[in-house]
Amino acid sequence: MENLLVKDSATVLYEGRFLRLRQHNGWEYVERIKGSGIVAILAITEADKMVLVEQYRPAFGMQTIELPSGLSGDMEGVADETLSEAAKRELFEETGYQAEAMEYLVEGPVSAGLSTEVVTFFRARRLNKAGKGGGDASEKIVIHEVDRQSLGSWLQDKRAENRLVDYRIYTALYLAA
Repeated sequence: MENLLVKDSATVLYEGRFLRLRQHNGWEYVERIKGSGIVAILAITEADKMVLVEQYRPAFGMQTIELPSGLSGDMEGVADETLSEAAKRELFEETGYQAEAMEYLVEGPVSAGLSTEVVTFFRARRLNKAGKGGGDASEKIVIHEVDRQSLGSWLQDKRAENRLVDYRIYTALYLAA
């Protein structure tokens, strides 16, 4: 999927530990240095509750409500993992839920005009709560299990509490229908 012709002719403007800023024909964009993709997980419990996470995001300076999600292949020891394996790992790390299977749903650009990143949506199948979740040592993740019937009003309440709601939740709801 990667357009190597554009990448080879793009100028590197800046490179940090995790991101690279490039320019091609006057257009600036960002690419991640490590990782092979982003996964977002639609996880719905047997009780018809959607599993969401809340965490502080420095880029916005506020808490965000999100689907469990993360990077694939970004850490030592998981460089060759598949997107499905990354989705299982991230779901357990962030929420404590294990999924017997991950069903591929769809993929698409995160921000087509800004970034080369592509997010791949998976639906977690046959969930089992097997850990506490909360993320890794660098994260403070709060886990929310929200009844799907009241999710719209719950998200509205969170926005009123000055939380930013990730659009991917709405995408996941559409995919769950």
